[in-house]
Amino acid sequence: MNKTKKILFLTGTRADFGKIKSLISILENNQEFEVFVFVTGMHLQKEYGYTLIEIERCNFKNVHAFENHTHETTMDLTLAKTIEGFSSYCKQINPDLIVIHGDRVETLAGAIVGSLNNILVAHIEGGELSGTVDELIRHSVTKLSHIHFVSNDEAAKRLLQMGEIKSSIFTVGSPDIDIMFSDNLPTLESVKEYYQIDFDQYAIVMFHPVTTETKQMKQYAEDFVESLLAVNENFVVIYPNNDLGSKYIIEAYQKLKGNPNFRIFPSLRFEYFLVLLKKAKFIIGNSSAGIREAPYYGIPIINIGTRQQNRSLNADIINVDYQKQNILDALCSISEHKQSQTDNDFGKGNSAELFLNSLLSTKIWEISHQKQFKNINF
Repeated sequence: MNKTKKILFLTGTRADFGKIKSLISILENNQEFEVFVFVTGMHLQKEYGYTLIEIERCNFKNVHAFENHTHETTMDLTLAKTIEGFSSYCKQINPDLIVIHGDRVETLAGAIVGSLNNILVAHIEGGELSGTVDELIRHSVTKLSHIHFVSNDEAAKRLLQMGEIKSSIFTVGSPDIDIMFSDNLPTLESVKEYYQIDFDQYAIVMFHPVTTETKQMKQYAEDFVESLLAVNENFVVIYPNNDLGSKYIIEAYQKLKGNPNFRIFPSLRFEYFLVLLKKAKFIIGNSSAGIREAPYYGIPIINIGTRQQNRSLNADIINVDYQKQNILDALCSISEHKQSQTDNDFGKGNSAELFLNSLLSTKIWEISHQKQFKNINF
């Protein structure tokens, strides 16, 4: 490469930051790149732990925070505000590449700004299936992105099916696997001490709203909490993301406060969360952590409802609907459920290295800003 390339990462949630942290770090340590991080979304909301602090602790050179929260908390207005702020920042730094992850409205904002301003856009973990509005956003981002860093061959095939050009697709695995098996994770004892968790055994709770089921989320959340209260288990509870309907879940969690069997947190540091997950009895809820990370650690999973309905589900996952009795039945039987570590195809822990090597290649910078649709001959 003839000149230092400016790479702009966008992060809006604790989850996507966990996915891209290793990618940011490896570029920060390479003199071929100047790295910028645009921080917005949940990171700046106090009720979700104000996780901008965690990003600042990484000591990245160029971090810019932007508040995109709107009082109406509707996704369309959040999208509009994020576009405005991100566009302004892009005009300040003039990046060569925008890197976005997943299926959030912030992700969509980054793709829109890049594609409409003739800036290359790279999308992490496109081509996957989930359900709800997330899937609509993820596939829309694919069509607005020029470069695709996917988790596995199945995702790559879906992008080809969507008309993406093969030379724009790079299979690098899921970047969080890099951190999951890192030698630098803290000890369980230090994590428990940091978060004042005195349970010998515990399960993890991560339950998010489903935007297409907003009218039912209040009842779903209340039934879920009652199910947790009805069993003799210790739980580490992590707040939901900030999608529409999250307030009902947070309100339902108020019933758990003061109960010695529950420790409730707005957010956890990603590395600390991984350590707790690795040693948990099981995980319950509807988080992608139960589909992606937990099987790698051999942790039993209770997956509730429709949020992950189209994900590649490990055969040992217990899938239940929102009915309280069915959740209770799953909780009562989970101790007998033995999960073995999976060989799911989400990479081998070298995603950051593969990502770096791709960006060091001259070929990736020759990808046209003018996208073409590649027809498949059936």
